[in-house]
Amino acid sequence: MKKIVTIVGARPQLVKAAVLSRIISKYNQFEEIIVHTGQHFDTNMSGVFFNEMQIPKPKYNLGISGLNHGAMTGQMLEKIEEVLQKERPEVAIVYGDTNSTIAGALAAKKFDVKVVHIEAGLRSFNMKMPEEINRIVTDRISDLLLCPTDTAVINLRNEGFENFEAKVVKCGDIMKDAVEFYGKISSEKSSIINDLNLSDFVLATIHRQENTDDLNKLSEIFKGLEEVHKQCQVVLPLHPRTRNALNKENRSPKITMMDPVGYFDMLELLKNCRLVITDSGGLQKEAFFNKKHCIIARDETEWIELVEHGFAKIVGSNVQKMLAAFSEFKNCKTDFSVSLYGNDVGEKIYKELVSILS
Repeated sequence: MKKIVTIVGARPQLVKAAVLSRIISKYNQFEEIIVHTGQHFDTNMSGVFFNEMQIPKPKYNLGISGLNHGAMTGQMLEKIEEVLQKERPEVAIVYGDTNSTIAGALAAKKFDVKVVHIEAGLRSFNMKMPEEINRIVTDRISDLLLCPTDTAVINLRNEGFENFEAKVVKCGDIMKDAVEFYGKISSEKSSIINDLNLSDFVLATIHRQENTDDLNKLSEIFKGLEEVHKQCQVVLPLHPRTRNALNKENRSPKITMMDPVGYFDMLELLKNCRLVITDSGGLQKEAFFNKKHCIIARDETEWIELVEHGFAKIVGSNVQKMLAAFSEFKNCKTDFSVSLYGNDVGEKIYKELVSILS
């Protein structure tokens, strides 16, 4: 039986991998070996997912976290290569744009293992973002690039991928499958709305390095959240990186903050909130899947179609823009029925895996 190595390390990758792992298991054509780099080490942000998502525990947990980009990526590259030498897979699957993504792709390519990049072709066009560098390099060395949107396909075409020995396919966004599948059972698995006695609230998440490492940006974003909170309760599961940045500045924003939550809790927060304020790429789409407007606390987005269709607004760290977007969205009735990210995406991806493994 041919082997697939799936390399994950960050929260969104765990959710996406859950969808594809379930399909791989259903058809039982290939052996999947899950490698967890350990990039997100908090129990609420990684370990709990393998229980909630009903997917196999990783065969390998590399335990690499809390390091600078170079040290983290270098250690991951070394350890993933050891796994590849032992397992001898035909294909390595990587997701998104993290250090785990680039390390997995590099290790596989150097070991002559085919690289499949799920969520290929996304671009922020901001080379100051570590994620942008990771996704560009990963795309360039991948053998199969599975794009979520037409924009992603166009980005690769503009970069000359038609001249490379790589297959580019628009499959849609696998996160949509996850939201649809787990959204049906999240209310049975989570009691967070009742536990916190939530009714009318805004869901917020802030964790991007471009925001947490820039104290001026971080301060302005939280000023905006505090102003919104005066009108509607702001609930923010606090990423460890953001918590550390706030602690360094001795800041205690006057909003409702909590520890990171599991995926079912997050889905219930999404389903029941008024709207979303975030710098997370994944949550922008999950807001859309749950028919919620999104205010993007960044200067750009890879998911530009959300902005073009009026489902989201980019406000960066500008307090006034955030408040203006909140005023516009807070009572806005919008038709979310447009199909931006495909259907049965996991099945389409699996068919492409069958093709590359034939």
